Amino acid sequence: MRWRADDGGSAIIEFVFVAVIVMVPLVYLIAAVATVQRNTLAVTQAARDAGRAFATSDTPGQARARVVAAVRLALADQGLPNDAAVRFVAAGSGCQARAVTPQLMPGAEFTVCVTRRVQLPAVPTVLTGRGIRAVGVYVVHVDDFRQVGSR
Repeated sequence: MRWRADDGGSAIIEFVFVAVIVMVPLVYLIAAVATVQRNTLAVTQAARDAGRAFATSDTPGQARARVVAAVRLALADQGLPNDAAVRFVAAGSGCQARAVTPQLMPGAEFTVCVTRRVQLPAVPTVLTGRGIRAVGVYVVHVDDFRQVGSR
């Protein structure tokens, strides 16, 4: 067999070219999925922490302050700004349902919804709009035998 002299070294150039074309989108996809997953994890943890903070409070005023602190800490734990929206809805309802005022009465049930918008990295808002909506949901059940302090 005779090799043609003008094809020498072209395989490595083709490999590098194809590798760059495949690897750059793959690395971006991994970064985008990681960003969305980080936000989803943060709002899920924020909803859980906010629900537990509310249910273990002694007064409604203290409960609201503890909810704000719990959400702020959960988002900060993932390195995110404190820009999530917190809503309370009836237990078993979706987060788009009418908001309710949660009660600290024994046996009370409600759902905590924490919502945050996620922007994909390096994608202009013209293409993504308001971004991807990450929602954390946690159903709170205040202990049936709990004594609640004065209101």
